[in-house]
Parts: sequence; structure tokens; C-alpha cells
Amino acid sequence: MTYWLMKSEPDTYSIDDLIRQGSGMWEGCRNYTVRNFFRDKFAVGDLALFHHSNADPSGVVGVMRVVKTAYADPTQYDPKSEYFDPKATVDPPRWLAVDVEFVEKFARTIPLSELKAHPVLGGMQVCRNGQRLSVMPVEPDEWDTLMALPGLRD
Repeated sequence: MTYWLMKSEPDTYSIDDLIRQGSGMWEGCRNYTVRNFFRDKFAVGDLALFHHSNADPSGVVGVMRVVKTAYADPTQYDPKSEYFDPKATVDPPRWLAVDVEFVEKFARTIPLSELKAHPVLGGMQVCRNGQRLSVMPVEPDEWDTLMALPGLRD
């Protein structure tokens, strides 16, 4: 199993949206590194931290599971979508999506400031200056440390 961190702005798509849906498409990623993660690294059953970005506070709010691996992101072909890409091709698709399902919402947000200050979690990719990826791997020791933080669960 591989662990991931996936960012979304809560006013666009929040963990509460995923809770309501149960499962959903993670789409709109327009970065070749993320596209390659989806294509080459994601597997059904992988777990991901749901991170609210551009929030107050920004941070990790829960867990989701990958239930469908990479497929063509349909928003790239839709001229009405903010993710439309006029250069997108059908075969091969330029952009990919994955499906995730809700696993758990934490009792509290783990703010980015707390991650950065932690001796183990401060090394996470999300904590690095200039890190702009919306999807990134999480090391197993980082995952285990984060899941053991106080106050995570009621």
C-alpha cells in the first residue's frame, strides 16, 4: 500500500462533500507529476490524507481510500469546465482522474503549522517551501506518526 496526501480547497471540494457523496472523482489536476502519480503509482486500496488548502487553518482533515485507478479526466474535454484543456487528446488522455471513497473525518484539523513543527512530520513534502503539488506521496513513518497524534479521534 502507498500513502498519499491530496489537497483541495474546501470551497471547491471539501471532506464534507466527500462524506455526502460517499465516493467521488478526484479530478482537475493539471500537473504532469500528479498525472504520472495517478497513472503509474496509484493502486486500489491506497490511503490518502484529505488536506484542506487555502483554508483557515489549512491542514489535514481526514482519510480517504482509492477505489478506482487512473482514467481519463472527463473535465478536460468539457468546454464549460474550468478544467477544460483544448489541447487534450482522447488517446492517450492528457489528464487523469482517480476515484476515492470516504474513510474518516478527524475530530480536529491538523494544521500545516503543526505538521511543520513536528520532528517527524516536518519532513513531509507538504511542509517543504515552494511545494505546489496537489497530490504527493506520504512515507509510512509519516503516516503512522500522523495517525497517532493526540486529539485526532473523539
